[in-house]
Amino acid sequence: MIERPVPVADPVDSDRVRHLPIADNGEALVPASLAPDRVLVRPRYHLEGLPGALPECFVREGVLERLLQAAASLPSGYRLVLFDAWRPLSLQRWLFERFARELEQGGGLEHIDEFVSRPMPDLAQSPPYHLTGGAVDLSIADDQGRLLAMGSDFDAMSDTSHTAYFETAPGDDAQLLNWRDNRRLLYHAMRDAGFVNLPSEWWHYDYGDQLWATLGGHPHALYGAAEPAFRWGELPY
Repeated sequence: MIERPVPVADPVDSDRVRHLPIADNGEALVPASLAPDRVLVRPRYHLEGLPGALPECFVREGVLERLLQAAASLPSGYRLVLFDAWRPLSLQRWLFERFARELEQGGGLEHIDEFVSRPMPDLAQSPPYHLTGGAVDLSIADDQGRLLAMGSDFDAMSDTSHTAYFETAPGDDAQLLNWRDNRRLLYHAMRDAGFVNLPSEWWHYDYGDQLWATLGGHPHALYGAAEPAFRWGELPY
């Protein structure tokens, strides 16, 4: 996989994405922590104590199937590590407000759509990606349990977070090549399993939602806004 470059992609047209039709196929949200051990769940926002963050990563059934496909394609002993998947609208709003403040202080508020979905008023027409259960934030751990170095932190709002950044970054030292190859490994494992990547975030992949439909040339999305079928205090395990 690392022989194949990550293509340099144009920025996502967020307005086009929001207006793509949705025909929800009714797949349930399922807890990814019950998956085989090649998919690990490490809910970053819950571990960081963010308000409303869940100690579980819920995904649609079709997403879980494709995560297992992607994990099976990795080198022996390597595993996918899920940081975030479905998230409550309250957490989406909190994250949007936090990122907006940070970008405004740095004079880059115009780039906010690259890093976090706006919680739009009409959730039926334009739900945030993570509210659908079709979006996942993730990385890879090696056979020693170490997260692969990707050249920027998860949720870092900078050009270095763009998935293809190290394909064109100046320099050819071993560290840069390692970051590039690690991103290639994740990118092609996920793309070969049917996901699309948000070009501004090396960690963000989608299946079934409006971003997937737009970037994949599909006539409509398969997933709209979703909710788990049970309350958090009623989890059946």
